[in-house]
Amino acid sequence: MAKRRRKAIYGVTLLTDHDVYLFKEGSHYKLYDKLGSHPLKVEGKAGTLFAVWAPNAERVSVIGDFNEWCPDAHPLSPRWDESGIWEGFIPGVRKGAVYKYHIVSKHGGHVVDKGDPFALLWQTPPETASVVWDLAYKWGDREWMERRKDANALDAPMSIYEVHLGSWRRVPDEGYRFLTYRELAEELVAHVKEMGFTHVEFLPVMEHPFYGSWGYQTTGYFAPTSRYGMPQDFMYLVDRLHQEGIGVILDWVPSHFPSDEHGLVFFDGTNLYEHMDWREGFHPDWESYIFNYGRSEVRNFLASSALFWLDRYHVDGLRVDAVASMLYRDYSRKEGEWIPNRFGGRENLEAIDFIRRLNETIYGHFPDAITVAEESTAWPMVSRPTYLGGLGFGLKWKMGWMPKDPIYRKYQHDQLTFSMWYAFWENFVLPLSHDEVVHGKGSLVGKMPGDEWQKMANLRLLFGYQYTHPGKKLLFMGSEWAQWNEWYHEASLDWHLTQYAPHQGVMDWVRDLNRAYRTEPALYEIDFAQEGFQWLDCRDWEQSILSYLRRGRSPGDELLVVCNFTPVPRTNYRAGVPRGGFWREILNSDAACYRGSGTGNWGGVHAAPLPYHGFDHSLSLTVPPLGMIVLKGEE
Repeated sequence: MAKRRRKAIYGVTLLTDHDVYLFKEGSHYKLYDKLGSHPLKVEGKAGTLFAVWAPNAERVSVIGDFNEWCPDAHPLSPRWDESGIWEGFIPGVRKGAVYKYHIVSKHGGHVVDKGDPFALLWQTPPETASVVWDLAYKWGDREWMERRKDANALDAPMSIYEVHLGSWRRVPDEGYRFLTYRELAEELVAHVKEMGFTHVEFLPVMEHPFYGSWGYQTTGYFAPTSRYGMPQDFMYLVDRLHQEGIGVILDWVPSHFPSDEHGLVFFDGTNLYEHMDWREGFHPDWESYIFNYGRSEVRNFLASSALFWLDRYHVDGLRVDAVASMLYRDYSRKEGEWIPNRFGGRENLEAIDFIRRLNETIYGHFPDAITVAEESTAWPMVSRPTYLGGLGFGLKWKMGWMPKDPIYRKYQHDQLTFSMWYAFWENFVLPLSHDEVVHGKGSLVGKMPGDEWQKMANLRLLFGYQYTHPGKKLLFMGSEWAQWNEWYHEASLDWHLTQYAPHQGVMDWVRDLNRAYRTEPALYEIDFAQEGFQWLDCRDWEQSILSYLRRGRSPGDELLVVCNFTPVPRTNYRAGVPRGGFWREILNSDAACYRGSGTGNWGGVHAAPLPYHGFDHSLSLTVPPLGMIVLKGEE
């Protein structure tokens, strides 16, 4: 039978033949300009053009508040080109209209009402329909966008404040409601700027039906959640952060999607986005569905989502969640619960190819952006270029870097130093993330041993070790003032604690760490090469002391770091230094201003011509209890 071209109502379409070719090939990365709902005028009539991919549908129509949800009122037409795309222009449907796709499948007459995979806005949960919208907005962040390549560079300081928007702060006088995006644009931006963080990272803002998933069960891959406002309101939040010189990273979840009927699962009566076999298509840990990375149109969908946030929302980077679950076919599965790849191995070849192409595409379109992998295994070269055989990410979370249980540290000294032995295998971020303060793990300060003073001192020491350890930094909200309670997404952070001296001390310490980190190139310029770090002594397990140098690119740009992991002050501790003269103490976690004991070196120490640690000069130091000091040689 000869193919017959079928046009949308009024002959309107946004898809060219070239678009369809790229779509089928798997290399159309801006599908958000073509699919979904697009308000426009045709022949002088205002309306909306709808386009949806449903190749196994017998009929597709648009239902909504504008036609009393009648499946027969506004049918869409299938394209003639066997792309599986249905489209149609509906006059009178304007911005703000609520809609779904009514789909009758070719297979068994399955009937379902689906949200739009490319919707720019969804109803506020528990409502599940999509909303016709546009993304018109006048940006004010030109200066930031022109210089963000410097802020995202591997040799730039990067201290990331990780935030869950719904629980950062709530309004007690109004039933503890969420702050809106625009309220956050004032309060959150002011806090982040005051504390000196260079970037924020938001737990997924993409629309999600279950608030308790923290956004990691995504249904709206092109829509910020309407819980906190409209798309333009989220744009305003990003804009304000940029105007204050703060970068924005979004958590993004291409590894799985939820089983909610209005979402992607069984979209047109078939396993369209997911695999048919549960051993490939269902994730046992999260009871969610795994994308079929071998399907061109699915790769298009995900890559378009990634580029969408960088393009339309000006975000500066994406942190890709659960990469390990994508790389391995047997991830969290027992024998018989997974299918080997075509070579009989456990690697997910299609996912690996997708990840590499995704990173190539992102950096090809946005070379000044950054991608970050949350990858929890020893998969090699995660943050190395694809042309060298890597996965192509810019950075990788260092999941196991944290010091372990602090009791009897002298017998766990190797655990304190272990992370440094592989510090340069990848471009690492050192996360003290939300994962450390949920599911019964308690807060960071709550994990520390001893009385309240010792707990606070231990936490300041941990932060000091983090900020002087090679790698970029990430700290979850509330930790910067030593919140006692474990994080709970249904409540506000415990802001009242910031009025008390011990918590103020931790907050002041984090602020000063950020200041020093941003102003001392030795702490960030050479994060990912051995040249930026040198052990002085990593074997002093008897005293539980670590001493090391951090170096910048400029000759003589060096910092001495000494950490004491016991509650006993150490006097006359000798450390070798590269040159003589006065070494100024620029940081001391035990200083009285941080509510420490005030033990230290009275502003600095003169180097003596006594060889030590391979240098001709050395310092005799007082190292505070459960404390760390940083010294810098004066010219």
